[in-house]
Amino acid sequence: MLSRSSSRSQPLPEKISLLLQEARWLILGVMSLYVGLVLVGYSEGDPGWSHAADVARVSNPGGRFGAWLADLLLYLFGISSWWWVVFLGYSLLWGFRRLKNRLELDHRSFIFVMIGFFVVLLTSSALEFLRFHSHGAAVPLEPGGLLGMELGQLTQRYFGFTGGTLLLLALMASGLSLFTGVSWLAVVERVGLWLERGVNGIQQAWVRWQDRRVGREIAEKREAVVQTRRRKVEKEAPPPLRIEPAVIAVPKSERVEKERQQTLFADAPEGAIPPVSLLDPATGGVEPPSPESLEFTSRVIETKLADFGVEVKVLAAYP
Repeated sequence: MLSRSSSRSQPLPEKISLLLQEARWLILGVMSLYVGLVLVGYSEGDPGWSHAADVARVSNPGGRFGAWLADLLLYLFGISSWWWVVFLGYSLLWGFRRLKNRLELDHRSFIFVMIGFFVVLLTSSALEFLRFHSHGAAVPLEPGGLLGMELGQLTQRYFGFTGGTLLLLALMASGLSLFTGVSWLAVVERVGLWLERGVNGIQQAWVRWQDRRVGREIAEKREAVVQTRRRKVEKEAPPPLRIEPAVIAVPKSERVEKERQQTLFADAPEGAIPPVSLLDPATGGVEPPSPESLEFTSRVIETKLADFGVEVKVLAAYP
């Protein structure tokens, strides 16, 4: 007896538990799609919970049960019946998140989730009755359904039209917080962060645009100056550059001849000039620069000095 009771109390194997959870999510997903389908395909001519109709063929894509279910939901809650689709889809997502993040479980009880959902559903129906009389959607009763009409009239009677609307909005926000687990303070901080990033991005884009505009203006001015100088050069051809011959041999001075064959480490009096013989002799055989290189260097010198407002002409170059 004890062995039988203890064996019955053992939990299911992990694999079977996972399969059951997957089956539950599949059912929730199909139910969410089905409820949305029957609400979209609602027709007043189909038989439903609030009225009877004798038709040969039901136009609702969910069949007779779908027509009956859509009529019941719309009769009770109006267009706010779409919150049932949201609830079923969120339940599917919530269960999937609990499985994927076992170490970061959402510790909210399912009872609080249900309480938050029904608060959102009822307050949304009441707001629909108070504020959306002319939405034009086909519903069996009034906008907001039977429950929305009763709650909306009760709220308007005791708190007025505007006060009741504010109260319902506050209750709906609280219900959304319980239903989704979202903190409105975190939402406000996140929205503020996005706004701050957006403003900073716009300011940085404006500064970059200003920099590009100034750069284009400077480039246009520079291009105008270059074109003016080019036309001036084309009209007045520069005189040919005179290149002086390179000095092959440097004549030795009399001092070098006089100081030849002297002692290298002779004690020099204090303050005397060191002898020239300490310097290395000039190396010969250095290839002089080409005329094209001298011509290019001369024009670069003219251009650089012209940037500072100095007009010069290089007439001769010494290698």
